[in-house]
Amino acid sequence: MKKTIGMLLAAILMMGAVAAAEPVTYEATGSGYGGAMKISVTIDEGKITDVVLGENNETNVVIDRAFPVIRERILEAQTPVVDSVSAATFSSYGVKKAVADAMAQAGMEAPEITFATAGEEKPATERAAESCDIVVVGGGPSGLAAAISAKQVKADANVILVEKLDILSGNGKFDMNFYDLINSEAQKAAGNERYTVNAVENFIEDMADCGETPERIRAWAETENVLDAWLRDMGVELNNNYSSTNHMAELEQYAGEVIQAGMENTVHALGVDVRTGTRGVDLVMADGVCTGVVVTNNDNETYTINAKYVIVATGGFCSNKELLAEYAPGYEGLNTSNQMGTTGDFVKVFEKYGFKMENMDKIRVFPNIIVPRRDLTGGADVNILANKDGVLLPNKAELERATMIKEQPSGAAYYITDKAGYDSFYRIRKHVDHGYYAQSDTIEGLAEALGIDPAGLAASVEQYNADAEAGAENAAIGAVPKRKLEGPFYGVRVEPANHMTKGGVATNEHAQVLTEAGEVVPGLYASGEVTWQSGGYSESVSFGKIAGEHAASNL
Repeated sequence: MKKTIGMLLAAILMMGAVAAAEPVTYEATGSGYGGAMKISVTIDEGKITDVVLGENNETNVVIDRAFPVIRERILEAQTPVVDSVSAATFSSYGVKKAVADAMAQAGMEAPEITFATAGEEKPATERAAESCDIVVVGGGPSGLAAAISAKQVKADANVILVEKLDILSGNGKFDMNFYDLINSEAQKAAGNERYTVNAVENFIEDMADCGETPERIRAWAETENVLDAWLRDMGVELNNNYSSTNHMAELEQYAGEVIQAGMENTVHALGVDVRTGTRGVDLVMADGVCTGVVVTNNDNETYTINAKYVIVATGGFCSNKELLAEYAPGYEGLNTSNQMGTTGDFVKVFEKYGFKMENMDKIRVFPNIIVPRRDLTGGADVNILANKDGVLLPNKAELERATMIKEQPSGAAYYITDKAGYDSFYRIRKHVDHGYYAQSDTIEGLAEALGIDPAGLAASVEQYNADAEAGAENAAIGAVPKRKLEGPFYGVRVEPANHMTKGGVATNEHAQVLTEAGEVVPGLYASGEVTWQSGGYSESVSFGKIAGEHAASNL
C-alpha cells in the first residue's frame, strides 16, 4: 500500500514537473506611437522564446518593417534592454515595455524600461575595407531605384546599398500621392490624353520654367514615361489616377506603401547587398575622382567601401535645424512632416570637396500637419481654420502661416470640415476612421471636443455660411466661401511644417555630380532630395533609376 502511494506521489510530482516545463504565453500591453499595443510573450524555463505583435494602432508602414527587427534583437539578447529600431522609437519602446511586463508576470527579474533604454554600447573599431562595383548610400525611394536599375542593367554587378536607419524606404513609404507620372495605365483608363498622347513633350512643356536644365527635364520626362511599366514589372500597380499626373495605388490606398514594398521586395530578389543601420559619413576622393565611401554601422565599426561608382541618395535636411538655420533662416522654427533620417548628412561633405550646391534656401512648407502626430492632412473641398476662441483665420502660407498660428491663443489652430469635405478626400476619411479627428453632428459639439469656445465658433460658422449663401467675401478669411458648411463636422489641431528641402548638390541629366565649375565628378552620382530638384517623390525615383542605369552601363 505504501509502495503504491509512493508511486502515485512520484507520478503526481513528475506530472507537475512536466507541466512546469511547458512554455507559458503572457499577454502584456505597451504604449506605442498610436497608443496601446498588445504583445504576447512566450517564456520557457526562464527563456524568452517568442514575441508576437497583436492589436495595435501603429502606422502600418513603420510597424510592419520595425517589429521583426525589435523582436529579433530581444530574442537574441534575451532581454528588452536593446537598442530601439531607428525611425520607430515609440513603437520599439512599446514592445520593450510589454516584454518587461511579461517577464515580471513570469516571476523573472524584469528590467525597468524607459524611452532612453538601449543596449550596451559597443567599442569603436576599424574594419577592413571592402570593394564592390556600385555602392548606393541611402535606402529611400531614390536609393532603392538606383540599386534596382543597376542590377537590371548588369545582373552580375556587385551592388551594396547602405541605409543609416534600421528600416528602408525613407519618407516615400508614407506618401499618399505619386505625382508627375505620365503614360500610366491608370491615365489611359481614365482617358487622360494629355499625359498619354505625346506625353513626353507635354510634360516638358509643363516643366519648362521649373528651374532645371532642359537636358534634365527631358531625361526626367522620358523616365516618367516608362516608370509605370517599370513599377508594374515589380508588381506595383498604381490604378487610381485621380487628377492630372497624380496617382494612388487604389481609390483608398496610398501609393507610397505599395511602391516601397514592391521596391524593397525587388532589391532583395535581385541580390543587392542591403545593409541597414549603416551610415555613410564621407566620400573617398583621389585626384578628383570618387572611389568609395566611408561608413559606420550599429556595431560601431567604421570601414571603407571602395567602389567603381558611388550613388548618394541620402535625402534632404528637414530634420536638421542647424542646417535649416544656416541655409534657410526662419524655417528652423517649424516642425517637419519628415521621418527622422532627413538630416542632410552629405551637405557638408559635398561642400568640403567643392561640389556645386544649388537653391539651398528653397523649402517646401506643407500647410497642415496633425498635432502632435505630424501626418499630412487637408485636401477637403471646403475647410476653415479656427483658433481656440472660434475666430476664423485667413489662409496664409509658409512662414506667415506659422507666425500667425503661433500668435493665436495657446499657439493653436484647428482644421475643420464637414461631411462633404470628408467625402471629398481619402486622406481625411482615413484619418477620421483612425480616430485622429474629433467629430460631432453640431459645430458646438465639435468645438467642445476640440477645446474651442463653442459660442465663438458657432458665430463664426454662421457668418461664414451666410457669406457663402450671399456670394460675399467673408471678412475673417478674406475670400468668398465656396459653399456652406453643414454637419456632421470634423476637426483636428494642425500646424504648418517643413515638408521638403528643395536645394542640394547639382547634377546633370545622368545624375552625375558636378563641381563648382560645372564639370562631372568622375565616379560620383546623386539622386533624390539630396540634390537640387524641382519635383519630389517620382522625380527622386526617376533620377535614382537614371543613376543606377548609367553607372551600371559604364562598368
